[in-house]
Amino acid sequence: MTFELSADDRRGLDVAIEEARIGRSEGGIPIGSALMIDGEIVGRGHNRRVQKGSAILHGETDCLENAGRLPASVYTRATLYTTLSPCDMCTGAALLYGIPRIVIGENETFMGAEAYLESRGVELVRARDQACVELMTEFIATKPVLWSEDIGEEPMRE
Repeated sequence: MTFELSADDRRGLDVAIEEARIGRSEGGIPIGSALMIDGEIVGRGHNRRVQKGSAILHGETDCLENAGRLPASVYTRATLYTTLSPCDMCTGAALLYGIPRIVIGENETFMGAEAYLESRGVELVRARDQACVELMTEFIATKPVLWSEDIGEEPMRE
């Protein structure tokens, strides 16, 4: 069941889904993100840990990097879109920059630090998007060791 999103939120999440698909096509982990400020996408990215041999390039951190250096006051008007519930690292990045709102594609395959985000006053919109669920379900089933590595857990058997 997909949650009904506003036109801007649908557009932002669709960009994040497109980024996730790009990441998967590159042999990486299919998690994408977009940053919207005042109705304009100012950054987009996807998990590039595999592609770049990076420890920290999750979808959200890649998106923030691609948005470039912005004044603190700009982040307070932002919405971060992510195909998957944000992990602790990405939660920290959103909190550091004071991003007040996050639209989450899905949290069925992985539940990030949503309770902590809400406790810090961040508005969460849980889209329950089927495309996001399918991307992660397929990936986790076919690449369980890589998935475990990405979320900092001991590898599952392949």
